[in-house]
Formats: sequence, C-alpha cells, structure tokens
Amino acid sequence: MLATLLAMLETEEDRERFLKLHGAYEKKLYAVAARVLGDRTAAEDAVQQTWLQIIRRWDRVSQLPWSETEGYLVTAVKNTAVDMLRRERREEALPEDWDPPAPETGEGAYRYLVDLIRALPEGYRRVLELKCVEEESNREIARRLGLKESTVATRVLRGRALLAEALEKEGYVHG
Repeated sequence: MLATLLAMLETEEDRERFLKLHGAYEKKLYAVAARVLGDRTAAEDAVQQTWLQIIRRWDRVSQLPWSETEGYLVTAVKNTAVDMLRRERREEALPEDWDPPAPETGEGAYRYLVDLIRALPEGYRRVLELKCVEEESNREIARRLGLKESTVATRVLRGRALLAEALEKEGYVHG
C-alpha cells in the first residue's frame, strides 16, 4: 500500500515528506483508530483510508507546519473511523439463523463454508457473505455497504486468507 501511495506523489520531495509523516505517525493513527473502532482489522482499514485521503489532499497537507501535522492526521483518522462506525450501524447483518440457499450438490461443504464465514469478524463476515454466498461483485458490495471498492477488495482478500487459515487448521489443505 505504501508503494502505491508514494507513486501518487509527483516529486521526490513530496515522497520524502510523506515517508517522514508515515514513519512518525503510522502507529499513532492505528492506535487512535483501534480505540475508536475497537477492532484491529477495521483500524487497519481506517488508517489505509486516511493515508489515501492525505495523498488526495496533499497540496493542503504538505503546506502544514510540522507542528500542526499531527493534529490534522489524528483528526482525519478519527473522522474516518467514526464514518466507518456510522456505515456499519446502517448496514444490516444477516441474522445468525439465516439459512442461505444451498447448491444442489456439495451441500455439506457449502454449509461448512457458510459456518466458517459466520465465524469471521463482522467486517469480513458481511463482505464475504455477499461475495461468496450472494455472489455479488466488489462494486455491488461497496455500493450496498457504503464502502469504497478498494476496502471491499481488501476485506475479501483478508477474509479469504482467514478462511484459508481456518481450513488449514481443520486439515482441508489443497495444493
């Protein structure tokens, strides 16, 4: 992600200043987001979104005196985290007793996958329910949940990694 952000900046001077900001405040922004959201994964997403916003507003941010930068960054990550909480409250999770339609073949494996998805943290669970069970595209999921398409893609990727870990622990390893 950092390489992508740096590529969005035009000059070497901008990249150096951004790297200095990133190095100085990455951990602090994560801590602030984690306090607001109460979830490590969501905090990572909030921090990534915040850095992207900083790059988009780089003309303004790069002009701030260094002494004002920390306050600006902390406020930005708090706002991002609060926005995420608001969106999360608006989205309706599927009920725990939701019984998705099973395919006609492989019903046992399908049910097992649904159970694994339900066991994931909420941010991943909802996205993977829509992706794997409802077979929606990232764009459709983003629109439906009020998220950015890049956030959906990240959650799908991380959620699938968590599913793979769970399958590996259960001995379902495929080469």
